[in-house]
Amino acid sequence: MNSIIQMDPAVQENTHYNFFDLYDKQSFKQPARTTWIEGWKIEYMAIAQPETIHRTPIVIIGGAFQNFNSYKYCVEQLFAAGPVILIDLPSMGANQQITNVETGISAGTLELGDLAKMLGVWLDIEGLDKVSVMGMSLGSVVAAALADQRPELINRMVLMGVMQKTRKSWRMLLEESLHLMKEQRMDEFGQAVILYLVNHAKLDVTRMSPTAKRLFFRQMAEFTNTEQERYDINCNRLLRLKDVPIPQCDVLVSCGQYDSFTLPYENAGFALQCPNMQFAMIANADHLPQLQRRKETMNLFATYLRGESIQELDGIIPMSREQMQNIEHRGEERIKVQQPFTHLSHRHSELHIAAEIVDLNYFGVLLNVPEGMTDTVAQYPRDLALHLEDEEGEFKIECLIFETSQRQIRALFKHGSFEVAERLLRFVARQKEQLMLLEAAG
Repeated sequence: MNSIIQMDPAVQENTHYNFFDLYDKQSFKQPARTTWIEGWKIEYMAIAQPETIHRTPIVIIGGAFQNFNSYKYCVEQLFAAGPVILIDLPSMGANQQITNVETGISAGTLELGDLAKMLGVWLDIEGLDKVSVMGMSLGSVVAAALADQRPELINRMVLMGVMQKTRKSWRMLLEESLHLMKEQRMDEFGQAVILYLVNHAKLDVTRMSPTAKRLFFRQMAEFTNTEQERYDINCNRLLRLKDVPIPQCDVLVSCGQYDSFTLPYENAGFALQCPNMQFAMIANADHLPQLQRRKETMNLFATYLRGESIQELDGIIPMSREQMQNIEHRGEERIKVQQPFTHLSHRHSELHIAAEIVDLNYFGVLLNVPEGMTDTVAQYPRDLALHLEDEEGEFKIECLIFETSQRQIRALFKHGSFEVAERLLRFVARQKEQLMLLEAAG
C-alpha cells in the first residue's frame, strides 16, 4: 500500500510520489509488485524516504543470483541519493518466470538487449521519464544496453563488474559450471560457482564470512529445477554475448580491487571507452563488494549519484586514465615449485601423462609434457587432474585445458571443492615461503 505524504503539487508531479512506498523495516517482507508486458512479468519494489523522494529515482538491476533481500541492508545508504527501484526481469534475480504466459516461448529466447528494451518499455508504462541506473554483474550488461537504446531516460549510471568482451578463460569456467549442473554434481556445482565468484586467494583481506559463503553454497547446491533452468538461461545469455554497448551518459565503472571474475583491468578497459566516466575500485573486495564492503560500496554509489566527488572516500581507490591503462592484467603472480615433476591423470580411465610444472598459482598452471603428448591432452579438455604433493600427502585438482603448444599445456584449475581449494592455497603459500628462504640463503 502506498503511503500518503503531503508535498507541493508541482513536486508531486515531478517525483511520481504515488508510485513509491515509504520505506520501513517491513518493506522487504512485502510481496513484489508486478507489471505484465506482452506475457512477460516484471517484478519490482519502489521505495523511498520523504527527504529524498523528489530526487531522480535509482533503478537497481542485480546479477543472476541476487533477490530483493540481497539489497535489504544497502538501500538505506542509497536513499541519501534518491528513491530506489529494485527490478527483476524475466528469469533474473528472484523472478521465476521462464515461459511467456501468452506465447509459451522460453525466456531463454530473450537476449540481454531484449531485456533492456523491456525495461525501457516498463519505465514508459510507469511514467518514469528520467532515472539513474545501477547495474551489477549480469545486470551491468542490461544497464549498458538500456543506456545505448534509450539515452534520453538516463541521468547517471553505475556499472559494477563489467567487461566489453568475454575472455576465453571466463567462458570456460561458465561452461564448466553448466556441465556440473547438467551432470547433477550439485555439491561440486555449488562450490564451483562460489569459488569462481569469490576470490579465494584473497579471503584473508576480503574477509568473506564463512556463514555468508555457506549460505551462498546452500542456495546453489539446492537449486530447484526452475532455478537450474534459469541458471542455464542466464549463463547462455552471457556465453552468447559478443560485446557490451558503451554508455554515452555520465557513468561510474567500479569493481572490487581483487575481482577475479570480471578482472579490474577489464572493468577499467570498459571505462576508458566511455566519454563521460569515472572509475574506482573498492579496496579489499572481489566480485561481491556489496557483501564484503557494503558500507564503502554504497557510500561510493550514493556519493556519485548525488553528483559529489568520490576522490576522498574511505575504502575507495579512484583512478586516473593513466593509472587505469597500467593496471596489471594478471591478478596473482605465478610461482616456481620445489618438486616440479608430477603427472596428469584421467578421471574415467587409467591414462597417466608425465608433466613438469613450469609455474602455477591458485587459478592455473603451465606444464611441460613429453614430446607428442599435447594432442592426447587436448582430447580431454575437462577430464584431467594435476597431482600435487605436500606435507599431508598427494592430492589432485581437476583442470580445464586452456591452450596447448608443442610441449606446453596451459590449464585453469576447476575449483569444484572448498577443501581442495584451501589445500591448494596452503600449497602455494608454502612454495612461496620456501622460495623466499632459498633467496635469503643466497
